[in-house]
Amino acid sequence: MSNSTVHAIVTDIEGTTTDINFVHKVLFPYAHTKLPNFLRANADTPAVVEQIDAVRSEMGAPDATLETVIAQLLHWIETDQKVTPLKALQGMVWADGYQRGDFKGHIYSDVAPTLRQWKDLGKALYVYSSGSVQAQKLLFGYSDAGDLTPLFSGYFDTHIGHKREATAYQRIVAELDLPPAAVLFLSDVIEELDAAKQAGMQTLQLVREGTQPGNTHACVTRFDEIAL
Repeated sequence: MSNSTVHAIVTDIEGTTTDINFVHKVLFPYAHTKLPNFLRANADTPAVVEQIDAVRSEMGAPDATLETVIAQLLHWIETDQKVTPLKALQGMVWADGYQRGDFKGHIYSDVAPTLRQWKDLGKALYVYSSGSVQAQKLLFGYSDAGDLTPLFSGYFDTHIGHKREATAYQRIVAELDLPPAAVLFLSDVIEELDAAKQAGMQTLQLVREGTQPGNTHACVTRFDEIAL
């Protein structure tokens, strides 16, 4: 990081604040199991109808039956596709799971205390994840460290752009109305950090268990190692 002051911090979720295993071994299987009956039960709900139509649009099949849509969604989950209507529907299913207490959002132990310190220092905190904004709010709202949503000033998902494209980070900086160099982006994924750096942001790679450190961005293993 350069010496210029960081005014805002934008953090990724998977592999950064949260164990990737929570997403892949808890959330994804839960959605895979529950999504078919959720869609059948809610196929006339306007918010669900909107996403079903968006799936048909993604498929290029405007007349696809509900069962065909379900099969496509399950395929996208199995192949870990970052498709916006899938993310929205998963968010709805996860909302149900969080509210029922079927699981809590996993947060690494160093994250919540450090986020609170940064907030106390007057830093604006944001999330940018390929998961929908709804899913992000649920994970932090029902986290195993309590409700962390009051710490965040905003959330970004793939509606702003894809995480490996510099234009997405340019749009985020424009929304924050800050110079790019005043914004720090945290992620475990080198290609995302490269894109943020291209947009002029400061970057740090989180090297959690299973992450390969790169050599183009400064690395830390925990949030409490980050000196602002």
